[in-house]
Amino acid sequence: MTKRIIGIISMIGVALALIVPGTSSANSELMKLMDNPDNWAIWGGDYAGTRYSKLNQINSKNVGDLQVAWTFSTGVLRGHEGGPLVVGDTLYIHTPFPNKVFAISLNDQTILWRYEPKQNPDTIPVMCCDTVYRGLAYADGKIFLQQADTHLVALNAKTGKVIWRIKNGDPKKGETNTNAPVVIKDKVLTGISGGEFGVRGFLAAYYIKDGSLAWKAYSVGPDDEMLIDPRKTTHLGKPVGRNSSTNTWKGDQWKIGGGTTWGWYTYDPQLNLVYYGTGNPSTWNPVVRPGDNRWSMTIFARDLDTGKAKWVYQMTPHDEWDYDGINEMILADIKIKGKNRKVLVHFDRNGFGYTLDRVTGELLVAEKYDPAVNWATHIDMKTGRPQVVAKYSTHQTGVDTNTKNVCPAALGSKDQQPAAFSPRTGLFYVPTNHVCMDYEPFEVEYVAGQPFVGATLSMFPAGRVTGDGTTNLGNFIAWDAAKGKIVWSLPEMFSVWSGVLATAGDVVFYGTLEGYLKAVDAKTGKELYKFKTPSGIIGNVNTWKHKGKQYIGILSGIGGWAGIGMAAGLTGDTDGLGAVGAYRGLDKYTQLGGVLTVFALPD
Repeated sequence: MTKRIIGIISMIGVALALIVPGTSSANSELMKLMDNPDNWAIWGGDYAGTRYSKLNQINSKNVGDLQVAWTFSTGVLRGHEGGPLVVGDTLYIHTPFPNKVFAISLNDQTILWRYEPKQNPDTIPVMCCDTVYRGLAYADGKIFLQQADTHLVALNAKTGKVIWRIKNGDPKKGETNTNAPVVIKDKVLTGISGGEFGVRGFLAAYYIKDGSLAWKAYSVGPDDEMLIDPRKTTHLGKPVGRNSSTNTWKGDQWKIGGGTTWGWYTYDPQLNLVYYGTGNPSTWNPVVRPGDNRWSMTIFARDLDTGKAKWVYQMTPHDEWDYDGINEMILADIKIKGKNRKVLVHFDRNGFGYTLDRVTGELLVAEKYDPAVNWATHIDMKTGRPQVVAKYSTHQTGVDTNTKNVCPAALGSKDQQPAAFSPRTGLFYVPTNHVCMDYEPFEVEYVAGQPFVGATLSMFPAGRVTGDGTTNLGNFIAWDAAKGKIVWSLPEMFSVWSGVLATAGDVVFYGTLEGYLKAVDAKTGKELYKFKTPSGIIGNVNTWKHKGKQYIGILSGIGGWAGIGMAAGLTGDTDGLGAVGAYRGLDKYTQLGGVLTVFALPD
């Protein structure tokens, strides 16, 4: 009887494996690729989003000898965010709209295949803050491309042929996509953009085999559509209760409530939880949407298999400044007050660096990572709420009133450009903006597919507000997430808009808007190397090893929110949602054009 039972159990196991083909193989292949530092197989280098490489051939002693090994022009203008994937002997690179994909042989730098989707150019006007795209995903012999027009496409990694293609949204409603998808187990996860068009945000999981929908979880709205359990989903350790989102909106405003999900996604395999942030509530005029506007501006921890929310934490209730919460959630194990903790570290647009227990959602640390931040004095550690300064509250000053000298500006003390973590130093390396703003809300009516902003902004260096005489628009900092303290800080002329790379060679790499790739000592911040690439850098620095040699790669191509004036030909100080005026001098240092520059040590 025992043998028979064992046999039946075995048969059931085989049957289940057949029901979900490729589940374990796709995940195990990607896990092996990520475990081998010779590859760069996911946007953050690993599921934790640390952007850390164990490679140390290039180190703090020899990085000054770096030379350009080869370059590749994408043939596309506008802003080039994200970075390449490296899987074995092949490098995969993407462009902004029209979202071209190139597969390049690392053996001889020849183009193995290229894919150029045919997208309706009417998609461009409904893309906020340039036509950027943040990167590809790989698994199961497929390259996953999230097009601007919301089509999610699976390509054969060896040939570039389309395997399947599904539609994730509708540009006619203002829905677009700029995020990098992430593959976990048998699913590929993607979000949606369009908070400035009244789009209601969501995270969607599709099966990698055929693109069929596994689950979809909205950021705001009814509990069942958000995949929230009123009794089990917690906020700071307490159940959120019934209608936790809809109760905080006026009437049906949640239906056009924003909370879009265009940032980065990380994952803890042991907990089986996916982490990501939601964006601003719609509109930017806070007066017309009273309440906390939950769960915009929120960190979500969701079960990968079901999409159910385990815990949430809202950073900026009733956002009044466009402090999107979409920035990356870096997962690390660090010691806090003598105790080892599994943490999530998040540098929010609102200027506060948060450290939370990623198992429970407990708030452990919340401190300013730019000393210019003034809109709130501090975060109440019991309630998790920021203590807002009345004169910087755009709601309290009112509609058609210009609230002046708010720090940070809407683009935040950091936007989407991802930070890095080095387990060798225990520090987080953060590319930051040092920018403040004037913010004037106004009345605006919702029309599907039309801008739904409702505010006029102008931006300028934070030194104008702090009165310290500085004119820099950015800093590159090392951050202690256990204490909430800046360890060292390097001023930069413009915002640091590139993703960071930390390595076992104790070198940290980042790019500047003028176009410099820089390498600094991970412990001291001392500059060790810099090289001027053909265009301003808003891409992410990556590294890999091929035939025994370590390479560093950076995608340059000015644009994005900071470079929108140059990318889109805008000239007014308040154009580009306020960014054009602040970055007006950028064209004296760089020009448009997408180029991948690859570096290595001399033979």
